[in-house]
Amino acid sequence: MSTATASPADVSDLLAELGIADQNSGACAGDWLDTSGPELASINPTTGEVIATVRQATVADYERVVAAGLTAFDAWRRWPAPRRGEVVRRLGDALRSKKEPLGKLVTLEVGKILSEGLGEVQEMIDMADLAVGMSRQLYGKTMHSERPQHRMYEQWHPLGTAGIITAFNFPVAVWAWNATVAAVCGDAMVWKPSEKTPLTAIAVTRIAQDVLAECDAPPIFNLLIGDRQEIGERLVADRRLPLISATGSVAMGRRVGQVVAGRLGRSLLELGGNNGIVVAADADLDLALRAVLFAAVGTAGQRCTTCRRLFLERPIAAEMRRRLLAAYPSIRIGDPLDPATLMGPLIDGDAVAGMLAAIERARAEGGEVLYGGRRLERPGFFVEPTIMSATSTMPITCEETFAPLLYLFEYDDLEQAIAMHNAVPQGLSSAIFTRDLRQAERFLSATGSDCGIANVNIGTSGAEIGGAFGGEKDTGGGREAGSDAWKAYMRRQTCTINWGDELPLAQGVEFDL
Repeated sequence: MSTATASPADVSDLLAELGIADQNSGACAGDWLDTSGPELASINPTTGEVIATVRQATVADYERVVAAGLTAFDAWRRWPAPRRGEVVRRLGDALRSKKEPLGKLVTLEVGKILSEGLGEVQEMIDMADLAVGMSRQLYGKTMHSERPQHRMYEQWHPLGTAGIITAFNFPVAVWAWNATVAAVCGDAMVWKPSEKTPLTAIAVTRIAQDVLAECDAPPIFNLLIGDRQEIGERLVADRRLPLISATGSVAMGRRVGQVVAGRLGRSLLELGGNNGIVVAADADLDLALRAVLFAAVGTAGQRCTTCRRLFLERPIAAEMRRRLLAAYPSIRIGDPLDPATLMGPLIDGDAVAGMLAAIERARAEGGEVLYGGRRLERPGFFVEPTIMSATSTMPITCEETFAPLLYLFEYDDLEQAIAMHNAVPQGLSSAIFTRDLRQAERFLSATGSDCGIANVNIGTSGAEIGGAFGGEKDTGGGREAGSDAWKAYMRRQTCTINWGDELPLAQGVEFDL
């Protein structure tokens, strides 16, 4: 187990490089505001110590930030999309130059291992590159009109100022999924990050503001750090913001969806996942084992795509269980800044308590702990990655426990596996390991996995940005990142041009005067 940690001097130098002070403003509206709300402490989950504090935004700060976003949108939407793409290209370059310190800050504030912290920043860079290409491909279709000498087509216009609400587990990448695409689409935005990860948001906003200043661009990247009631509820209910993109729990998403729908706005929801991997009897077990280990333990089980349910076909169930139980003790737990570490801490004490409560409930429902199940006695919020036997009759397995808790199930045939897999409220990511083309295609078919992401011979986590990311059912139905996800940030307009001298009506209607 790794016990080393960054020295106070190292942390101080890291924060200084990213413009983080001991106490920081919690709002940016082009310029940083002198916020005066309650003090919010950012806690290092590895040690339980305070990294730095933030003065949260007040209602007055909220109004200034939203006003800045609205004014910025009015100017930004007039910029040609490729010119907007050039600003995003420069943002990507700025993130490249700060990849190492920003990745380390993600690790420091979230607790994910260093390679994942750096990987998260790389995902931001990749999103900037993708969005630059999108800026020249915001295309509409041309349709043939039934009326002679008429042309009909659709075009896409900037939508407005969007609200972006992000979760702690990917504190900067999810912002980039939204912000880079929204920017090339011509939108401004107001970002409300998780209260558990304010410093990464401040660092990213500082980088973005520098880029905007260099490009003489309006302040489209705005920030609000504040509590759910005073800032979050106000943001969601604000009719001036036509789109709210929210990443977080199902409970949070239900609230956001209801409030935004009540004002007939748009919501883009990326919520919980209760992801399953099916391992067939003919699977490459070495491949499956490596995939399950990362999917179940990566980010200490705090990814929305974490594998939480593993379905093993009976002929290989005992062998796969044996391999898992042999591999779990080799998972190096400790300081996530240590390159040798494979699993860092949970985000806070509540997350630890939630995991332990889920384990006790699973025991009460008939499950058995096969490995782990305890909190580690050391500073910070460390737990053992845990494996439990389970049956489909256990209600706890239908819920998402945001921790490294993996339930093992056994099945007799693929039909049963699919039925068990789909029998949960969530529908984000799924995978099957098999060498049988027919089983793979059955899993990917309309009667197979009901998730937004379905994979064959790779795990449930680590999705690439080129595809649209998101899920079905209680996962919220939103799509972010690649493919045509950009359409969520724009408004569609259908246009018809009459270039003749007559005025024929559609559907053969006659109206002669």
